[in-house]
Amino acid sequence: MKKPASLILILIICQFAVLAQDPERFEKQVQEINTDFPHDEHAGAILFTGSSSVRMWRDLPEDFPDHQIVNAGFGGSHASDLLYYIDELILDYQPKKVFIYEGDNDIAAGKDAQKIIETLNLIVTQIQLKLPDSQIILISAKPSIARWELAEQYVALNQEMKTYSVVKENVSYADVWTKMLDEDNKPFTDIFLEDNLHMNRKGYDIWKEVIQEFL
Repeated sequence: MKKPASLILILIICQFAVLAQDPERFEKQVQEINTDFPHDEHAGAILFTGSSSVRMWRDLPEDFPDHQIVNAGFGGSHASDLLYYIDELILDYQPKKVFIYEGDNDIAAGKDAQKIIETLNLIVTQIQLKLPDSQIILISAKPSIARWELAEQYVALNQEMKTYSVVKENVSYADVWTKMLDEDNKPFTDIFLEDNLHMNRKGYDIWKEVIQEFL
């Protein structure tokens, strides 16, 4: 028997209560995003959200000039933080496409792939309840030199996201991991800033190539 939407929302709220980790630390960033991209002026846009790899993509609108783009990334976030701010950062924009990059910081904080997927599923469920025609694209975790010791966990997460996208309607998987590896299957060394975690323009050129296929 199909569960009513109200029951699904109650289940989402209950599960979220367990997942949240002081998400209000991002309140200022979220307010800044909503100021830079007012909801009423960007309704129906293509929206990118997630952690700092999205937030620091400063040229994102210029990289896709034929589309109305909203950069709703907030640095340092986990999937549970995006769930907390799903209204302000996703639903209130009524986007036709949503690109989500979460899981990078989750893995670094010790969360396992299955738990991350469960949280992403809560996000997807809310989007599909409120915006059933929106397309959702999960961006794979990226490889980085700074977190290469966690490569196995990232690969496991990416496989979970890929599998999830196959069985979930209107959800796709954008694989940036593979294109960021050299012939030895190690991260390219010239695509990162000095911290070896965040990307420079060369890194974002790789992302641009992958994302373009979904636009």
